[in-house]
Amino acid sequence: MSSSKPKSSENFVYREFGNDNSAATQRPIPELPPQQQNLRVQATRAGRKGKTVTVISGFQAKPETLADLVKQLKTQCGTGGTVKDNEIEIQGEHKQKILEILIKLGYKAKISGG
Repeated sequence: MSSSKPKSSENFVYREFGNDNSAATQRPIPELPPQQQNLRVQATRAGRKGKTVTVISGFQAKPETLADLVKQLKTQCGTGGTVKDNEIEIQGEHKQKILEILIKLGYKAKISGG
């Protein structure tokens, strides 16, 4: 007994291995304009072996946007940095300088912590 309909790999109930459609299961990140984002800038040493880093949190942006912003901040501060867990970390204590840069770019930012 032959079926007239060809079997398709898209019609499955459960599949443990194989091509997964991970793009369909990811949640979209809403990209808010800079003036609608409330950012916090703080310097911290926690968990960094005594090294101070400036952390900017509160972003609601795509990873590409954060990558461009971290590149600009690293250039302006003359230091290294990275994006981790939707936060930007800049090496060293640059709270005031980063705050001024973010405000010039149109973000609503303020210094948090001591």
